Amino acid sequence: MKKIFVLAVLALLGSINALAYDIEVKNADGVMIYYNYINEGRELAVTGGVYMYSGTVVIPEEVTFMNRTRKVTSIGERAFYECWPLTSVTIPNSVTSIGYQAFYDCDGLTSVTIPNSVTSIENNAFSDCGGLTSVTIGNGVTSIGEWAFSGCSSLTSVTIPNSVTSIGGGAFFYCSGLSSVTIPNSVTSIGNLAFYKCSGLSSVTIPNSVTSIGNNAFQGCSGLSSVTIPNSVTSIGNNAFQGCSGLSSVTIPNSVMSIGGSAFYGCSGLTSVTIPNSVTSIGDYAFDGFDMKSVISLIEEPFTITGKSSDSRTFSRNTFNNATLYVPAGTIDKYKATNGWKDFLFIEEGDGGNPTPGPEPEEKVCAKPTIHYQNGKLTFQCATEGVEFISEITDSDIKKNYTASVDLGVTYHISVYATRAGYTNSEKATATLCWIDVEPQTEGITDGDENAVVNVKAMPVLIQQDGNYMTISGTPAGTPLRIYDLSGRLINATTATDGVTRVECNSSEKMIIVKVGERTVKVVMGRD
Repeated sequence: MKKIFVLAVLALLGSINALAYDIEVKNADGVMIYYNYINEGRELAVTGGVYMYSGTVVIPEEVTFMNRTRKVTSIGERAFYECWPLTSVTIPNSVTSIGYQAFYDCDGLTSVTIPNSVTSIENNAFSDCGGLTSVTIGNGVTSIGEWAFSGCSSLTSVTIPNSVTSIGGGAFFYCSGLSSVTIPNSVTSIGNLAFYKCSGLSSVTIPNSVTSIGNNAFQGCSGLSSVTIPNSVTSIGNNAFQGCSGLSSVTIPNSVMSIGGSAFYGCSGLTSVTIPNSVTSIGDYAFDGFDMKSVISLIEEPFTITGKSSDSRTFSRNTFNNATLYVPAGTIDKYKATNGWKDFLFIEEGDGGNPTPGPEPEEKVCAKPTIHYQNGKLTFQCATEGVEFISEITDSDIKKNYTASVDLGVTYHISVYATRAGYTNSEKATATLCWIDVEPQTEGITDGDENAVVNVKAMPVLIQQDGNYMTISGTPAGTPLRIYDLSGRLINATTATDGVTRVECNSSEKMIIVKVGERTVKVVMGRD
């Protein structure tokens, strides 16, 4: 009924939207796409609005208008807002951002692939896309905005890449069809309401990179049967697992210091819980709304909790009256004297027959990778088996220029880290790859044919940081090597040997200058 009503005013809305774009150009399929100029008119953002697009839309990487060609680098705010007839969209590799409410309420959209070029998915980008069943997020995305996929009730699968560091509040709010999700070990925080009411979610893997689970993060995930909270988590937010009625077991690690109010309220499948000694606060209603047979507290210095006579009690009245509270040896008198805990009618020293928790498992960390270049190929190696390499390579020559001449240094800055499920990401390795001319060249491009490039005689040189040393490979023996800071101060000097030359470089600078023979190269150091 809502859509029929809105259709009645589309003519008016269309006339309003017609004023909201700078140019309109048909793509290769003859579909009209609307654009705004951005970045001082050098690039384009797709725009549009209510009912401006339908069917299949293929966004081009670049658009030529009035003899000028510009790249399409953004899908703008509300570009496809409420375009219900839209069934398919192709996002090109030139796009780096998807704007606020860009595809809001596009019910006809069933799947979407976000390319590796995109670095940010803004708030509400795909909210209420009720027909969306699958999403592939490219490995360039670092953040998933708040409410980005909220209300996508048909979404059954989503792949979150290792590039993502934060999942915004409400990102998958009410995605009731989502059955499982693996959160990569690059993510450090799960936002408030991130998976709220994902009732179809039966399993979730939280990596040991996550330090906080936000308020209401998994509230109402009634299908969730078990969850292991990793040793990196220090706080469990208010209502974090409230209403997870299918949850039959939960492991709270020794890293957790605070359990928020109503954190496990109504988790009726839980019959027992173990509270580690690291916990210093437990919020009101944390374990209320269901009854347990036993509570195992490893807290050696009990603190006040809310007792059974209060309406905001920590545990249910039946838990206080009927469950056995097991406490560490020698602490029973402390518990009987501490408000809240003393309301348990049955308190015993011991572990209730459960094995005493052993030491925390040793954290598994991926080894720092090494970078190699040989025979035209850049490769990475890692001592940890089964890792995936996440690399970023920037070319200082690939940039817009507005001058009559451009200096080409042919220098690449490389950074890479290793990742593996169940492991903490490795330390980042960095290197600079450049080509040093063997003999002077006077021609670079053959006159009259810009594609006929003269072969330049050059040798590849790879420079990378190794602690307080720089390793330089690819230089002939006897080549002078010097390292300077940005102020020009000489840090060290040596002469290259065969193979790899190691030069001490004890500097706190984020960038240094390495002089190989007569060629100078700026090197980005791998320090934060």
